[in-house]
Amino acid sequence: MITLKLHTFRINLQPSQVFMLSALIVNIGNYLYNLALGRLLGPEAFADAAILITFLLILSFMAMTLQLSVAKFTGSFDGGKKDAFLNYSRKWSLVIGVIVGILIFLLATELQGWFNTESAGMFRIFGMGVPIYFLMSVNRGYFQGEQEFIKLSITYQGEMLSRLFLTLAFILILPFQSSELVSLGILISLIPGMLPFKKVKSRILPAINKEEISHLKKFVIVTAFYELTQIIINNGDILLVKHFFDAHAAGLYSSMALIGRGVYFVAWMFVMLLLPEVVKRHKEGKDTKQIFFKYLGMITVLVTGVVLLNLLIPKLIIEVLFGSAYIEVSAMLWKYALASALFALANVFVYYFLSLDKYLPVVVSGFFGVLQLAVIFFQHDTLEMVVEAQIYVMLSLLILQVAYFLYQNKNTIHRR
Repeated sequence: MITLKLHTFRINLQPSQVFMLSALIVNIGNYLYNLALGRLLGPEAFADAAILITFLLILSFMAMTLQLSVAKFTGSFDGGKKDAFLNYSRKWSLVIGVIVGILIFLLATELQGWFNTESAGMFRIFGMGVPIYFLMSVNRGYFQGEQEFIKLSITYQGEMLSRLFLTLAFILILPFQSSELVSLGILISLIPGMLPFKKVKSRILPAINKEEISHLKKFVIVTAFYELTQIIINNGDILLVKHFFDAHAAGLYSSMALIGRGVYFVAWMFVMLLLPEVVKRHKEGKDTKQIFFKYLGMITVLVTGVVLLNLLIPKLIIEVLFGSAYIEVSAMLWKYALASALFALANVFVYYFLSLDKYLPVVVSGFFGVLQLAVIFFQHDTLEMVVEAQIYVMLSLLILQVAYFLYQNKNTIHRR
């Protein structure tokens, strides 16, 4: 517990509350990072920077498979098994990270052509950071599983602050292409994100048996599939818009998407707390629905507020955040925020069931992620068509997730 004394006031903060506050600061910092890039670069150059930001988000979702797996099994194991599992996870995170990083490095020229960017070097620099990012996510997963939220918060703060200040300094000082400087800032920021680093003190660790590895593999496969759907739903639209539209339109769309996605990242703060709490209660044989409804209610109130703000004052939001050069997309801002809100709410159901080892919602989410890409691929005459397609798909996804939740609880009541 952290105690803050402000004159005669005394505030006691639990570690989970510190993490919530830290996550809020991180999201604000990331927003400032995006907004600063948008203002400094303008719509055309920002379109290239937005591709790197999108690649970083894709990487974060890929790495989240490792983080969630480590968090879940760290909470399940006892004693030396935790350290043994941490070593096992680090080894495989490096193997996977090196493979993915090499692929990005080798395909840099092809990626430049597909996304119509000015530089291939920005992809090569980005690829070098992938193994570090995966290792960093395993470290975070351990802290999350142990509910060491102070240490978890420090890793996020270090990454965000260094990326924000280094990237802006590079763009303002160094005479290179802005996209390569953005990529360099991302690469260097991963080093502070590794701190504090969990050390394994024991040299002799207990073995992880075949049954535990089998359970781990099953969870990793399902979680990886789900994170793939997250990648598709969260980032597929920006990647397709960058391919189908010119740089100006893509830059405008990216600015709108970064504002609208605020809904999702507000929800993410609560989901990070929901997963370990549900795992813990389920392990203890306690009812998990109460904690689920608590977080669902908070997320619903927050995302509703964000959507209403984007509906009522879109021009003011665009002007303040990105400037008048991006004002063309203000009328669509609330629609994008609504699509993100629907997805964020559906996401809470999926993470809840994932914590309980129920995987059908993951499959459903994956199907709708592919459906969203397909609809955008064939219907992209205007930016508004792209946004409205996402609303219809995400609304259908949320309805099905709610239906599955009701079905599961109906069966539970009948079994009792």
